[in-house]
Amino acid sequence: MKTFKTGGAHPPEYKSLSKDEVLDRVDAPGLLMLPVSQHIGAPAKPVVGKGDRVLRGQKVAEANGFVSVPMHSPVSGTVAKVEPAALPNGCMAEHIFIEPDGEMAFVEGFGKKREWKDMGADKIRTIVREAGIVGMGGAAFPTHVKLSPPADRPIDTLVINGIECEPFLTCDYRMMLERAPGIAEGIRMFMKALGVERAIVGVEANKKDAFEKMRDTLWADEGIGVELLKVKYPQGAEKQLIEALTDRQVPPGRLPLDVGVVVQNVSTAFAVYEAVAEGKPLVERPLTITGDGVARPANLLVPIGTPIKDLLVRQGLDAKTKKVVLGGPMMGVALPNLDFPVVKGTSGILALRRMLDFMPGPCIRCGRCVEVCPLRGMAAEMIKAIEAGEVERYEELHVLDCMECGTCTFDCPAHRPIVHYVKKAKAEYAAWKASKAKRKEEKTKS
Repeated sequence: MKTFKTGGAHPPEYKSLSKDEVLDRVDAPGLLMLPVSQHIGAPAKPVVGKGDRVLRGQKVAEANGFVSVPMHSPVSGTVAKVEPAALPNGCMAEHIFIEPDGEMAFVEGFGKKREWKDMGADKIRTIVREAGIVGMGGAAFPTHVKLSPPADRPIDTLVINGIECEPFLTCDYRMMLERAPGIAEGIRMFMKALGVERAIVGVEANKKDAFEKMRDTLWADEGIGVELLKVKYPQGAEKQLIEALTDRQVPPGRLPLDVGVVVQNVSTAFAVYEAVAEGKPLVERPLTITGDGVARPANLLVPIGTPIKDLLVRQGLDAKTKKVVLGGPMMGVALPNLDFPVVKGTSGILALRRMLDFMPGPCIRCGRCVEVCPLRGMAAEMIKAIEAGEVERYEELHVLDCMECGTCTFDCPAHRPIVHYVKKAKAEYAAWKASKAKRKEEKTKS
């Protein structure tokens, strides 16, 4: 079976906890929290205020630039307040708090079916943008931007990501089993918007039934192939998936469109289908809630803005839970508390009672980090420079190209927190670059 050639690992999967749990729709909670910054790019701008009544599907925040998307209310109800609150990364952002009224009254046009096959590419892109759709594999990059490649970089291949290589997570797997016809329509919409005649769906071999479901759903589509790939982490990363399926390599510092490829996630494809053909903006998303810290692991369809604590309690949060992670264990973010909502990029919530607390030791120069890095990054040299504060060397050592997949940390026999160092280094580099630019500007003025 195909796979990417360089590095990679196979961490324990733990998918059996939730893989057989069918998608279950969750009712709206008592209070929704909608941060205006839940996608890559400029935060959305609120267009409602305290006391305003809103309907399900109504726009409550508008896009604030091209790389930005609007937000819509998942419920009908009343805006309780609009005020800053913390994000999981520690930054502050405006949040729109909505109290549901239990009526689920729709905004005009919500759920109105459309015949999309006569639509032009621009029309599809406009609907996708106005529906507030972003990449639902975790990155949350505005989908309409990916569907608008520059004229000087033509796209010839669409890659659909059905890999879901993070341990524990199974919501994309369930989407492929339960929503395959909608995903297939979304793929066709992507192809029309991009003007491409070739698409490839990649599914890992630990999801053979999902592979068969997608293959059987798309068998009559000329130009769309479905490939079963070897199980290897991080095959769901864009560059690794492109290499596995097309044998093209995206150079460091470049993007998939530089090699004629656009990558979209299977759940994103379904969201696009619902927006274009069903008239539904992105107001809910699939996610997995799992781990030994919940009594009932599940795959859920959750209104955007639902408090994470509500979902954990719903699934039987164990009082002995020590850590809750937003996302999977390899690339997820540990939460300082449970006072955060589900956002468009939330693919999973992982509750853990047991943690392996290793004491990091000094680097033993074994080279394992280089061997497993899918980008062949020189992790040991990176960390040496980071510990010495040699910011000017970060670019030379490709610290900024690191995708923080965690493979090096997972495989390090000295238990070095390598990804932690890289995250720190990227923040340092951004501050150093800004300071350097400011000094140059001041020197020019003087």
